Amino acid sequence: MEHTIKRRIYFVTFVLLLTFQFGVAQINSKKNSDSINTVLFKVTSSNNNHVSYLFGTHHAFGKVFFDSLTKVNQALASSDLVIKENLTIPGETAEDIINRRTEITQWQNYLSKEELSYIKNLFATSPTDFNKITPTEMYVFLNRHFKQQVCINKSADDTSLSLDDYIATKAVGQNIELYGLETTEEQIKLINKDVEGMPRKNHKRRLSNIIEKISTQNINDCEETNWYSQMDMDYQLNTPCRNALILTDRNDKWMKQIEDLIEKKNCFIVVGLSHLMYGCGLINQLTELGYTITPIKVK
Repeated sequence: MEHTIKRRIYFVTFVLLLTFQFGVAQINSKKNSDSINTVLFKVTSSNNNHVSYLFGTHHAFGKVFFDSLTKVNQALASSDLVIKENLTIPGETAEDIINRRTEITQWQNYLSKEELSYIKNLFATSPTDFNKITPTEMYVFLNRHFKQQVCINKSADDTSLSLDDYIATKAVGQNIELYGLETTEEQIKLINKDVEGMPRKNHKRRLSNIIEKISTQNINDCEETNWYSQMDMDYQLNTPCRNALILTDRNDKWMKQIEDLIEKKNCFIVVGLSHLMYGCGLINQLTELGYTITPIKVK
């Protein structure tokens, strides 16, 4: 298995992946089933002629998956604006923010010698200084790396960092404007705050577990990517959100921006799937504002 990372690692999407995983933790129990079996929704209003779309992503996917979705690509092409969770801005990428830090993580307190050797090899060609990454950030990156390289077996010619990143690239190629709902710095703070106070032994355990999964190419924990690719969705729209920091608060903040934008333009809204789900999700919030949300089958 390849143990080096491609030249650029921005860490732009590690917060986004954590958000999606939180959704998976709730989705596994299908007690209140809202099976819609799609990740694309049309958003319309009787007050104007604009047509927007919600697209729920799994951040580990990329080019091959998105290019296979003809209707999603048509929806993207019909849009004036792509709204993402955040944008990659030169000088303000996660890589830039991490490398500017002065605090060093004492990895010997979190990793065995063998695990630290693995991390050093993994980051051998990366411009990101892994010694300045927090244990929380490292875990979320490794989780994404596991899903991309083991579960999905991402194509070598797919250089996108995430599904969201690839969609942004396609939008730029079609001269579609991009808009970010929050900054990378805000996302970095959230990822760390979400598990603030976690005991060191917990960090050690989960880092060890994910490194073992990658090293052994263990596909037994790929259920999440499997059901996403098969569109086996259970949105649980009547189930309360359980994480105010990562879901509820962010959704509420985003909606203030989204409502204004979809009133003015045809928008393609790209966010992690869990942000569409549950009682606090964007589907429910837009419906409560009077918009018509129509599921569109993509497979």
